[in-house]
Amino acid sequence: MALGPGAPRFLQLTDVAEILNISDNQAYALVRRGDLKGVKIGGRGVWRVEAAELEAYIQRLYAETRSFIDSHPFDDLSSDDLSSDDLSSDDLSSDVDA
Repeated sequence: MALGPGAPRFLQLTDVAEILNISDNQAYALVRRGDLKGVKIGGRGVWRVEAAELEAYIQRLYAETRSFIDSHPFDDLSSDDLSSDDLSSDDLSSDVDA
């Protein structure tokens, strides 16, 4: 499911999960925590996320990542100089895991 012209205005959480390459449960958690704006629609209260809100969320993540990179400079070491001990599990895991 791609974002852009001709795409639906509202996305199912399954679509959000596919676009972000996360699980459906993680997409649900993003909406329930308020990290990603969504709306409950209909009597059964199914969640939908506006495509523009998803794009805004992605742009916020890019800005947060840029801020993190700027405040945590990476030393200019070759990959041969790095061992697996140099990377913490926090650096290798995603902050959106729920």
